[in-house]
Amino acid sequence: MLGTIVNSLAIVAASLLGVIIGRRFSDRMRETVMQALGLAVLLVGLEMSLSTQNPLIIIASLVAGSVVGEAVDIEGALARAGRRLEEGTGRGVAKAFVSATLIFCVGSMAIVGAIQDGLRGDATLLYTKAMLDGVVALAFASVMGIGVALSAVSVLVYQGTITLLAGQLGGFLVDRAVVELEATGGLLVMGIGINILGIGELRVGNMLPALVLAPVLATLAG
Repeated sequence: MLGTIVNSLAIVAASLLGVIIGRRFSDRMRETVMQALGLAVLLVGLEMSLSTQNPLIIIASLVAGSVVGEAVDIEGALARAGRRLEEGTGRGVAKAFVSATLIFCVGSMAIVGAIQDGLRGDATLLYTKAMLDGVVALAFASVMGIGVALSAVSVLVYQGTITLLAGQLGGFLVDRAVVELEATGGLLVMGIGINILGIGELRVGNMLPALVLAPVLATLAG
């Protein structure tokens, strides 16, 4: 789990630096930077989603995954966790925690990297992800606050669990499954971008089960 540990520490360190830098920003600058980040997140999500080889798999995964997510109320659980953290810290961390958790955990890099680390002890992909997440954490924390740093706990639990289960999951993720996983994750990332920009309020957290269904459907379709 070395790769996941490094990833989590990078998020914490970059977030703390971002909070220090962000104190020098005016409210107007914070708003503009947040809009820029929202646009950047949309771009990243769009690029990921265009990798799909079968849009029907994404559609089916998102619809079925949303039904499961709403039934379980994943978004509500994340929000409650954020509010508990908010009560403990006295700061407005809930939105930052939820948004950062989704951004850092959605996508094939987190899953495939954790599997490689667990199967072969190769954490190269997670080290790369750590650098990317560090840049994002610094930017987000500069305008959203310390809640971004707390998302490191989510990354540690999420990627760590996959690493420990890598023996079972590794043989399942064939190439086509990874492609559709990334494409589905890209649409969820775009949803996060829409929320950041204030265009809408999508319950992206309740769509997360689609990330499980997409590789399953892709493997069956193949």
